[in-house]
Amino acid sequence: MNDKKEKWTRIRIRIIGAVFVSIFVLIAARAFYLQVVKKESLVKLAEKQHQRIVPLTPVRGAIFDSNNAPLALSIEMDSCFAEPRNVENIPDAAAKLAPLLSMPADQVEKKLKGSRNFVWLQRRMAPDQVAAIKVLALEGIGFVKESKRFYPNSEIAAHVVGFTGMDPEGLEGIELKYDSTILGSTGYLVTERDALGREVYSKGTVVKNPAKGQNVTLTLDKNIQYIAEKELIKAVETNGAKAGIALVMEPATGRILAMANYPNFNPNTYSKYAQQALRNRSIADSFEPGSTFKIFLAATALEQKAIRPGDGFNCENGSYSIGGRTIHDTHKYGYLSIAQILKYSSNIGAAKIGARLGNDKLYAGLTGFGFGEKTGIDLPGESSGTLRNKSQWFGVDLATISFGQGVTATPLQIATGVSAVANGGLLMKPYLVEKISDDNGNVVRSFAPEVKRRVISEETAKTVARMLEGVVAEGGTGVNAAVDGYRSAGKTGTAQKVDHLTRGYSADKRTASYVGFVPLEKPRLTILVVVDEPKTSSYGGIVAAPAFSAIAEQSLCYLKVPTDHALKKKAEQVEVKSAPSVETVDAVVDGGVVAGAAGAIMPNFRGLSMRQALKVMQQRGLNVTLQGSGRAVEQNPMPGSIISGNDRVWVRFVPSA
Repeated sequence: MNDKKEKWTRIRIRIIGAVFVSIFVLIAARAFYLQVVKKESLVKLAEKQHQRIVPLTPVRGAIFDSNNAPLALSIEMDSCFAEPRNVENIPDAAAKLAPLLSMPADQVEKKLKGSRNFVWLQRRMAPDQVAAIKVLALEGIGFVKESKRFYPNSEIAAHVVGFTGMDPEGLEGIELKYDSTILGSTGYLVTERDALGREVYSKGTVVKNPAKGQNVTLTLDKNIQYIAEKELIKAVETNGAKAGIALVMEPATGRILAMANYPNFNPNTYSKYAQQALRNRSIADSFEPGSTFKIFLAATALEQKAIRPGDGFNCENGSYSIGGRTIHDTHKYGYLSIAQILKYSSNIGAAKIGARLGNDKLYAGLTGFGFGEKTGIDLPGESSGTLRNKSQWFGVDLATISFGQGVTATPLQIATGVSAVANGGLLMKPYLVEKISDDNGNVVRSFAPEVKRRVISEETAKTVARMLEGVVAEGGTGVNAAVDGYRSAGKTGTAQKVDHLTRGYSADKRTASYVGFVPLEKPRLTILVVVDEPKTSSYGGIVAAPAFSAIAEQSLCYLKVPTDHALKKKAEQVEVKSAPSVETVDAVVDGGVVAGAAGAIMPNFRGLSMRQALKVMQQRGLNVTLQGSGRAVEQNPMPGSIISGNDRVWVRFVPSA
């Protein structure tokens, strides 16, 4: 009996021992798992329970112009925070802080009495504010360094550079397009908590500093940008216009040297401006280009051998019916050469060239020049414009598209297309960013000129350039675009705007433009000026051409481009070689005037003083209405036109600049 009891006792002891050993093994295994296997994750979890992490503003990289002049910088500023649990007398602290924070005392007190253990009182404060608050030496009130975006040139290049929000993420322009490149890594403000989760105030608060982003260098030249903006503002305000655009680019490379928009804004205070003022019209807006489109028509027709440089077209004395509609010219012309069609901007002549080309070839030429597609510039918000497929051209569409109606284009598309004529026929991809570098100046990435395709031959490009030089010569619609000391080429444009209420063309709203390049040989600059809804005149040659001339002259001087010594010689012109009719306008020869077979011929008054104009009138027995004073800038009819008895004959003068 005793043996049985003793045996059972030994068994129970062994069972209990085994249970204890099992429990010990389990505890040891769990301890190993927690202390070795899960150590890293548990330490991080513990830190989260005992620390509060407050993200700080990342430090953005700088944006520079092509000469390393800063366009956007990040500057360090103090941000003020409070740890309410450590503020001894909240009402008293609120009363002292309120005037320094420019906030009502009750609003400050509400922040300090909130349930949160950490609260921002004001971020990125002025130095004098910070100094005044520090003098108070209030417990629970602290400061930390944060970066703020600053634009040292205010309005200059604002639409290109863009701006950032409070975070600060890029919201527009280069700031948005290259946000991930410019934006640095976020820093952190770390505060300790006790076992109950309460903030433990410590003047030794740990700050993990944010890392700076990369720097971006643009192709823009701040000085040329300033010139473009200054002259654009002058053009818009002088003509009482609604808005304006000026573009300057290198035709050989596609580098954008200036991109100006009016109205402008200050990116340091962008929230004060209407949304319309923030839009980059140079790439976001498209409009009917009007007669500037004749450049691409002529280039395509010459390239496709549809016309020859010496061909002439009957411009029907100013009225031409086609497809059930009548096309009018501003002035009455007989036979005009291709060069004269461009020089006098004849819509009828352009329509007849378009008819020679046909839908297929014209459409191929226009798409080749980049119309109907985005240029691919490194900016957000670019529009592609509208160029309907050739299968959707009906009736008079071929004719109207030939002189820039029924199609829309962005200013950048037009400038890029004209640059292809200037550089010998290559369509370049326009670009704004030259390189990206780190904070030590090491280049991380660089950008080079990119040829998209050849659109016309060098021979065609030179022929068109010589024709466009005639536009700037005496008697041309772009005489006001002439640049002192340099041969240049260009084209005026005047286009009716669409009335969105009637869905037809507006009776009085126009877009006036001028686009060209200079010098004629080895062009350095392509310049486009667009003036939206001018009130003084609707003609691009009157409104936009003077701004082109001013921008070109100042920019060439700044770039130290030598003047053209060959300017004294007569510029080579491409003239009509076919036999003229009795209505042929052959009156303009080297700036002089000869009699026409069908009646009196309108002299060229452009550039003359009123006294000189009166002398010409007396010599030729003309009765001309003279308007204004100064130098003649506009006249009706055009030089060389036959004057009929029903014509209103006038010359407009403006004071010399």
